Amino acid sequence: MVLALLWFAFLLLFNSSALVDSLNGEGFTLLSFKQSIIEDPEGALINWNYTDENPCSWNGITCREDRVVSLSIPKKRLVGLLDPVLGSLTALRHVNLRNNKLYGSLPVKIFEAQGLQSLVLYGNSLYGSIPPEIGQLRYLQTLDLSQNFLNGSIPTSLLQCKRLRTLGLSENYLTGSLPDGFGTSLIALEKLNLSFNGLNGSIPSDMGNLSSLQGTVDLSHNHFTGPIPENLGKLPEKVYIDLSHNNLSGSIPQNGALVNRGPTAFVGNTGLCGPPLKIPCSPDASSPSSFPYIPTNYLPLAPDSAAGKSGKARGLSKRAIIAIVASDMVAICLIGLLFSYCYWRVCACGKDKDADDANFMKSWKRRKECLCFRKDESETMSENVEQCDLVPLDMQVGFDLDELLKASAFVLGKSGIGIVYKVVLEDGLTLAVRRLGEGGSQRFKEFQTEVEAIGKLRHLNIVTLRAYYWSIDEKLLIYDYIPNGNLSTALHGKAGMISFTPLSWPIRLRIMKGIAKGLAYLHEFSPKKYVHGDLKPTNILLGQNMEPHISDFGLGRLANIAGGSPTLQSNRMTSEKPYQQQNASSEVASVSPTMNSASCYQAPEAPKSVKPSQKWDVYSYGVILLEMISGRPPVVQVGTTEMDLVGWIQLCIEEKKPLWDVVDPFFARESDKEEEMVGVLKIALACVQTNPEKRPSMRHVCDALYRLTSSVG
Repeated sequence: MVLALLWFAFLLLFNSSALVDSLNGEGFTLLSFKQSIIEDPEGALINWNYTDENPCSWNGITCREDRVVSLSIPKKRLVGLLDPVLGSLTALRHVNLRNNKLYGSLPVKIFEAQGLQSLVLYGNSLYGSIPPEIGQLRYLQTLDLSQNFLNGSIPTSLLQCKRLRTLGLSENYLTGSLPDGFGTSLIALEKLNLSFNGLNGSIPSDMGNLSSLQGTVDLSHNHFTGPIPENLGKLPEKVYIDLSHNNLSGSIPQNGALVNRGPTAFVGNTGLCGPPLKIPCSPDASSPSSFPYIPTNYLPLAPDSAAGKSGKARGLSKRAIIAIVASDMVAICLIGLLFSYCYWRVCACGKDKDADDANFMKSWKRRKECLCFRKDESETMSENVEQCDLVPLDMQVGFDLDELLKASAFVLGKSGIGIVYKVVLEDGLTLAVRRLGEGGSQRFKEFQTEVEAIGKLRHLNIVTLRAYYWSIDEKLLIYDYIPNGNLSTALHGKAGMISFTPLSWPIRLRIMKGIAKGLAYLHEFSPKKYVHGDLKPTNILLGQNMEPHISDFGLGRLANIAGGSPTLQSNRMTSEKPYQQQNASSEVASVSPTMNSASCYQAPEAPKSVKPSQKWDVYSYGVILLEMISGRPPVVQVGTTEMDLVGWIQLCIEEKKPLWDVVDPFFARESDKEEEMVGVLKIALACVQTNPEKRPSMRHVCDALYRLTSSVG
């Protein structure tokens, strides 16, 4: 009997070994890639296992003659390293892992798969430089590394990829100039997007040789300098060349593809002049003027044009003077009647000024009808006083003012900077509309400049401002609606919440990285290197997949221009209730009623400073990190006294308390993440240094976070 059992066990072991050995080498290679993935929330790799003969039936795998030629797993929220083992798949032709959460550097060994024709890693969290070994991919046709953390320069070796048709490197941290010979080497290019980087130097004159380009050639939001090369006009005329927001200078060439382009292709370059911009170029003294009437070519006045035939000036007759006076009196009376009528219309609508906030859209429509003039009613009204129209800031805005007026609106929250509404249009599109104060009618141009600059910011981790409305009576800002509330509520819950599940450590870490990435963009890669100045958990909104979106950027200044609202400095001292929750009147967390929680995010030097600094944002971000690590509100009760969170953490360190007394008790079940938590705690403490000069930049914080998770993961 014992022998029979031993024999059965031997057979079972033998068969199991046979099953394991049945998988071919490429299958084992892919399983190594699977092991580098630490999160697979959608089960994209669930059928990748050892029991198959080969991987050709696995999700995302395509084979030809039993050899793996394609790995395509986009938008599956995979979290992990990009394993270099993929380079050993010698028949591999296509890799598409876009819109996942892969981190780490681009492994050199992946370029050993020299038959690669497409490498699409768009929308991940890869960092480091692009290895020069990329030049080994002589058959590469598509390279899309957009929306990552890549830095360094574009390697010259990329020019060896002469079959390249699509090159996407936008929204990274790339610097340096374009390699010499860019336009003569990559002549097969059809799509080119280098926007939102830190590229500098001049635009290569040979780029006009890229005759296969199609659609939009996007070089915007970089630091390119010098003149626009005339050779760029040799590109196909259907190509739209976006050169906005660089440091280009000189006149805009008027030839080929550069002719008949709107000003948006060139805005943000203070040194550019000439059409289509409304900035005239300084005329060259050595060249003839292009204007037909300058002082030197005016015709002399004819004698009769200045005097009568007798050579004496003729005065006005008494009858003419009486007629002029009478007509002036009539005109004054008409103007008085017009103003009386307008005043009556405004007063008749005054009742609506105190309309219920919940009925805002209806009351706003009535007030708009009262206060706004059509052009045929008052052609002379200055645009500085009244606009009365919805101004889109994005080509994707597909709604107008009438649709907004017909929409359903719900109050989401109130603060010292106005009321925020959730607005649902008839087609189901949901928006967030912030209603600013009244007044400021003479500052429209100033408001317009500010709001249009903010509207140009485009980043995955910053709430997008889509449109605005300005009138004497109303100022509105229309944003994307972010559905999952704000970070404060996600961390602490809110009063009256029956059940509350704290955020897991991986989700918190993802939020930390996203906030850092958004701030780094504002500080270093936005057109004006902005400062947020009022960062706190209530204005970090969470999207569908809990990705963070920084909101309320520039809001203090806009509210101040709009009239009657607090300045940015006072706003920082006012705790705003979360506006992305239906019950906007609920408190965010049980913090001390005596210590102002909003002031805890404020850098120590801020009250003494006039001009906001990027180091303010770094400090605020550090406090938010501490709040996310500890799970505690910004004001901590210690016995009978109160401390701000930074002081409490420093006290815990001085008393040498164990890590698990500091971190959120919910993390007790995630003890394997201790090394990551300690690393994040160190980054947070660096951010909240009292001396602003000792705080790191947000770009360095980003790099540190990604290095930490890659080394631990």
